This record gives sequence, structure tokens and C-alpha cells, in this order.
Amino acid sequence: MRASGTFKVADFTPAPVPAPGIETAVPVGVATMEKTYEGEVTGRSATLFTAAYDQGTGVGTYVAMESFEGSLGGRAGAFNFAHSATTLGDFRGSEFFVIVPGSGTGELAGITGTGGIEIDADGTHRVWFAYELDAQRTPDA
Repeated sequence: MRASGTFKVADFTPAPVPAPGIETAVPVGVATMEKTYEGEVTGRSATLFTAAYDQGTGVGTYVAMESFEGSLGGRAGAFNFAHSATTLGDFRGSEFFVIVPGSGTGELAGITGTGGIEIDADGTHRVWFAYELDAQRTPDA
């Protein structure tokens, strides 16, 4: 199955980070985020976000763990997903995106799969999930 939608960052709050004790040319930071989703993916997420990123050049890499609550393809529940990417100014690559196995609840119990994030030239953030549901755990089984 596949579901897609758009999302907006509703809140981005930097969090204090103990100094790693090693200084590099790109600073490391941590933040929490809240996002809202529309489309075939509807709901909200809470995100733990870590990045080594240079805001001046747009070069860096992030790693995020999200807890999503809402509906995916019309099925309601919650699950976790992790993603990361590297940016080189206007290029986005080295992407990773996975639904955390065993994290689904409600009608999304047993969810597994992958997905991705794309950012349009106008700044619209798009998300898609390619997923499967364990037939033994869904209400339709």
C-alpha cells in the first residue's frame, strides 16, 4: 500500500546538548519538533531531531525519530518512523526512511515499510509511505 501527503512544521524547539568534547567544522544540535500532516497521511507527529548542519551553506546531515498519530490510507493509529538525509545546499541525498517494526497501534498495528520526504521548490514538504499491514492484526482480517 502507499499513502502520501504534505506536512508543516508546527514547532521547532532547540534543546540543550552537552558539549560533545570534540569540535568539528559543522555544529551539532538537537531539537524537538511537532508536525501536522494532510492528505492520505493525516495527523500529527512529535520528533526528536539531531543534526550536524551549517545554516550558512545549507550543508549537513540530520537524523530524526518521529512518533506519528493519525491515519494512513484511512486507517487510524500510531507508529514510529526514522529518517535521515544529507544536504549539500540545494541537493538532498543519502536518504534513509523506515517504519519502526512493532511500533504500530490501532488499525496500524503490524505496520512495516519505508517511505520518503521531498521538498518542492516552493518549500512544500511532501511525505510518502510504502507500507504493509500484518493481516492477522488488522480489523479487516
